[in-house]
Amino acid sequence: MSTKEAQRFGIMQQIDKKVLTLREASHELCLSLSQIKRIRKRYRREGAEGLISRHVGKASPNRTDPKIKSEIMAILRSKEYEGFGPTFSRDKIEERQGHCLSSETIRKWMLKDGLWIPKKKKKSKVYSRRLRRGRFGDLLQGDASRHAWFESRGPECTMVIYVDDSTSKITAAKFVLAETTESYQQILEKHLNKYGRPRALYVDKHAIFLTSRNEKFFQKTHFARVLDDLDIELIFAHSPQAKGRVERVHGTLQDRLIKEMRLQNICNIEEANAFLPIFIKEYNAKYAVNPRESTDSHRPLEPETNLERIFAKRSTRKVLKDLSFSYEGVIYQIDTETPNRFTKSYVTILDRPGKPILVERDGKSYAYKKWKQGFSAKPKILDAKELEAYWPTRPVQKPKRHHPWR
Repeated sequence: MSTKEAQRFGIMQQIDKKVLTLREASHELCLSLSQIKRIRKRYRREGAEGLISRHVGKASPNRTDPKIKSEIMAILRSKEYEGFGPTFSRDKIEERQGHCLSSETIRKWMLKDGLWIPKKKKKSKVYSRRLRRGRFGDLLQGDASRHAWFESRGPECTMVIYVDDSTSKITAAKFVLAETTESYQQILEKHLNKYGRPRALYVDKHAIFLTSRNEKFFQKTHFARVLDDLDIELIFAHSPQAKGRVERVHGTLQDRLIKEMRLQNICNIEEANAFLPIFIKEYNAKYAVNPRESTDSHRPLEPETNLERIFAKRSTRKVLKDLSFSYEGVIYQIDTETPNRFTKSYVTILDRPGKPILVERDGKSYAYKKWKQGFSAKPKILDAKELEAYWPTRPVQKPKRHHPWR
């Protein structure tokens, strides 16, 4: 007997003792007088057992067919669906098997079968919400995530991604070996060619964007100089929660994209980058929201804009008396008919990936010769994230339970 039924039994006993009338009992139980009369009639005929609901022990007419349930649970127990959450499992089962069930039903089945363990959240620091930017292109959030994207089928790699703040739309993304300046430039170029120049870019304080946290010793990095040339404001986040939009996208991708690539049997970076545009199109159609203002804030690239020149790495070298200079462990000599102009002067080196360097002075390019003899160049200093590309056997580090995007 439930609590409600036990309460009704007590009221019926008070009516037997003539402590309460039927009308007073109806007010006590918040029921109509005619309903109290029906309950009283069944109580007098069957006793206390007559107050127990007739539905106890009967199967619900809205329950899922046991055959369908056993079929779905067999699918969820398979290795192919290992690690799927309730909502994502619901989506894939509806897409592939055609069974329309609620995510709560799937969650209860998975909890009962031990396939899903709910996460317990501890009290965390409260951050005030920031209103989304009003127009598409007002602000991009950029970040990279190193993860076992191919699980045990392939090596660990990094995904670099840009997300629009006003719509949560993924505008550009790419799998790379490590988080480097070149990788950010590659997806920035994809974004520029497709949408144009955004107003601002929101990133963390990685050495790619900021050389020192002490403003007294601040020096502009190569990527910051590229954004200056493109008239894109660079904004630094002081915490992961500040750029929570892109952090939450990483959390979603580390759940759904990994499992989608498992279903497609994708095992390397080349296959993943080929599949990425298909996934991004479906992701944006499902999760992107409409901006508050319909106007696009992107600015088109000027016709005379040379992205290759803007993205070229720039260095300054001193020219010696014999018109030679060194760069990356190689000695070069300038070929000119006016050698006196280069006495104790400096030249700018523009290094473009996969192409010969350009040597310029006062905006003019000069020819040069490359000497065979050289010297051993100093080893390039890599930061911790760049070194990750050379650690194939490094143990996989999963985000902690209370990481911001979890």
